[in-house]
Amino acid sequence: MTIFQHSPDHLDHKIPVGISSCLLGDNVRYNGGHSHSDYCDKVLTQYFDYQKFCPEIAAGFGTPRPTLRLEGDPNAPRMTFSKNSEEDVSDVFMAASDKYLANLAHLDGYILMKKSPSCGMERIKVYQENGHPHKQRSSGLFTKALMQRYPLLPVEEDGRLNDPMLRENFLLRVFTHHDFRHSVDEKAKMKDLIAFHSRYKYMVMAHSQPTYRKLGQMLSGNDTRSFCALKEAYFEMLMTTFSKPAKRKNHCNVLMHLVGYLKHAVDVSVRKDILEVVEQYRRGEVNLATPVTLLHHYVKHYGSDYINQQSYFIPYPSPLGIRNTV
Repeated sequence: MTIFQHSPDHLDHKIPVGISSCLLGDNVRYNGGHSHSDYCDKVLTQYFDYQKFCPEIAAGFGTPRPTLRLEGDPNAPRMTFSKNSEEDVSDVFMAASDKYLANLAHLDGYILMKKSPSCGMERIKVYQENGHPHKQRSSGLFTKALMQRYPLLPVEEDGRLNDPMLRENFLLRVFTHHDFRHSVDEKAKMKDLIAFHSRYKYMVMAHSQPTYRKLGQMLSGNDTRSFCALKEAYFEMLMTTFSKPAKRKNHCNVLMHLVGYLKHAVDVSVRKDILEVVEQYRRGEVNLATPVTLLHHYVKHYGSDYINQQSYFIPYPSPLGIRNTV
């Protein structure tokens, strides 16, 4: 394997990602307008090959149109027009969405419109008969169906991408999802899964040491499951673990482990300098990019192939500057 063969900095194609049409500037909202996202359309479009979709337009509701809302049981809400709650349009809506959802296995992520009864990820109001919303909130109908059908697909709202930690986590999951699909594909063998895991060990450690140990045991040769079952179980545990941002203390633990690989290659004073920067990160004085960049500089010159190919150093394209904000 060539070093950095799988690095996001060297991808020769864009990653397929679904997105709500209004976020790309399409005039499909209820009022005939859009909710254009500069970050999605001007920044991420350099790396993402978008597949856009508006479930309300697909259902034939037209534009402009009366506003929609969710009513009834928060666990199984129905969709109606706000000014005519007697007309349940759930079946019409879902018929169009289900047809689209059946063909999304090729995607590596999905970005959705916030606060939408169709596309919102969470906190969507569900109204009672008296006109007041329940305390319990829901997901939009389309998004709920999307996440049920593709539970491991990285999904995020456009508004939440303004949060540095959530943005970093979403991009990590998208690029990991893409890497796994291509590295451990239908023709893959056990050696391919082990090679993938070898590259992701320290990224897994940054998120969960228990998962780090469990995945290692899973690939130790003692698991009696078929390769197909093992591959599915591995991917589910990996993506579930990555679904929450890594904590600062875990990053520090990983960084100190990686410094250990330089023990016999660089002077002790250099290692002390790197560890001091790690401590600065631990105290919140610098961002994650600072110790990672410093350490990566020495690893590239003095580290082994095994360490150089760790996804931890470049989990998403460097020009995005993601680690400058966390």
